[in-house]
Amino acid sequence: MSNYWDKEIEIMPREQLKKYQLELLKNMLEIVYHRSPYYKKSFNRSGVRPSDLKSLADLKKFPTIDKKILRERQQAVPDFGDLTCAEEKDFVFLSASSGSTGVPTASPFTGQDFEDFQDCQARLFWSSGMRPEDRYCHALNFTLFVGGPNVIGAMKLGALAIWAGAIPSDRLLAIFQTWRPTVTWTTPSYAWFLGETAKASGINPADLSIRKIFVAGEPGGSIPETQKSIESLWNADVYDYYGLSDIFGACAAMCQYKEGLHWAEDHILVEVVDPETGEEVSEGKRGEMVLTSLKKEARPLIRFRTGDIVSYTSQKCKCGRTHLRLHGIHGRLDDMMIIKGVNVFPSDIETIVRNNHNLTGEYLCVITEEKHMAVLTVEVEKIDRFNGDIEELKNEMQIECQKIIGIRPAVRILEPKSLARATHKAIRVRDERKM
Repeated sequence: MSNYWDKEIEIMPREQLKKYQLELLKNMLEIVYHRSPYYKKSFNRSGVRPSDLKSLADLKKFPTIDKKILRERQQAVPDFGDLTCAEEKDFVFLSASSGSTGVPTASPFTGQDFEDFQDCQARLFWSSGMRPEDRYCHALNFTLFVGGPNVIGAMKLGALAIWAGAIPSDRLLAIFQTWRPTVTWTTPSYAWFLGETAKASGINPADLSIRKIFVAGEPGGSIPETQKSIESLWNADVYDYYGLSDIFGACAAMCQYKEGLHWAEDHILVEVVDPETGEEVSEGKRGEMVLTSLKKEARPLIRFRTGDIVSYTSQKCKCGRTHLRLHGIHGRLDDMMIIKGVNVFPSDIETIVRNNHNLTGEYLCVITEEKHMAVLTVEVEKIDRFNGDIEELKNEMQIECQKIIGIRPAVRILEPKSLARATHKAIRVRDERKM
C-alpha cells in the first residue's frame, strides 16, 4: 500500500511545483478579473492586470483582502457578495463563519470545488496514517462549519465513518465504547476536556480504542508540550491540522513524522509576510499568513490576510513530501498581547504551562492596566497532589516566562478545576482594561 494518496503531486520537486502553481495562478487571476466585479475594481484601483503576473513573486503587486472586506461585500451585494466567480446554479455546498458583528460570511463551493475539497481531505488523512481499515469518529460541528463535510474525506479514503458531530461528552464517550473508533477529530482543548471527563466517569481514556487524534482550530496541536500531554492521556498519536472556512476547509496536516503541517500547495498558494510592512519574511521567521486560491471558483480569495501568525520551512520532509510545512499556528493577530513592548501569544504561555508537571495545564492570560501600561497576569492551576511551596512555583513560572517570551508576568496559582474548561475552542485571554 502506497505511502501517498497522490504521489505525483505530493513529492513533486519544488521547482516543478512552482511552475505548476504559476500556471494555476495565471488562470485564476484571469478568472477573478473577468468574472468578479469586486476583483476587477480592486485590481484596476491598484493599477494591476492579470497579465502583470510573470512570476510568483509578482503576486505581491496585487492587493490583499481580509475578513472585513468579505463581510462588507456580502452585505453590499446579497446573498454571496461580488467576489463570486460562478453562478448560484453551480453551487452545491455553503459553509459559513460568524464574526464580531454576528453576520455569517458565506463560502460557497461548486461541485468541482467540493470534489477537490474532499480529495484533498482524503490526502491529508492518508498522510496522517488513516487507512481503509480504520473507524473514524467525526466529532467536529456540522452546523455550517466547513470542517463538517471532512467526514466525507474519510469515506472517500475507505474508512468507516461515524458522523457524531458536536454532541454531549457522555454520548461521544458511549460511541467510543460501543463502536470502538480508532481515529477521531476535535480541538486540542476538547481532546483534553474529553479525556478528563472520561476519567471523572471512571473510564481510562488510554483503555479506549482511539489511537489517532486529529486536532485543529487552536495552536495546541503543534505545541510539543500540549501534544505530548494529550497523547499521554489517551495513549494515542496527536496530529495537528489547519483549515479556514473562508477559503477551503482543511489545507494542511501533519504526516507520521509530525515535523510541521504539510500544505496543499497545489490548491492554495501561501505567503508569510510582516503584518506591518507586507514584505515576505524568511523561512523560520514568524509572520502573517496570506492565502490565495489556485483552483476554487465559487468564491476565490486572492491574497487573503488570515490574521494567523505562522512560520514555515520548504525543506523536504523525511516522508518524501515536498510541499512547504507550517510550524503550526503560533497565534492570531487579534489574540496577540503587547506587554512592555513584547509581542506575546497565548501559545507561548501554553508551552510553559504544559511543561510544568506541578500544573494541570489549564491557564488564562488576564490583561489589566497600571499607569497606562498593560500588565499581564497568568492564572494557572496546581495539581491535586502538589504539596510544595506556592511562591516557589510562581517563581518557576516567572523565570520560564522570562527565558521564553522575555517578560516576567505576575502569576496567580489557583486550586484544581478553578478555570473554565472548553468544549470547543478555549478562551485563553481576558482583557480587563477599560476600552
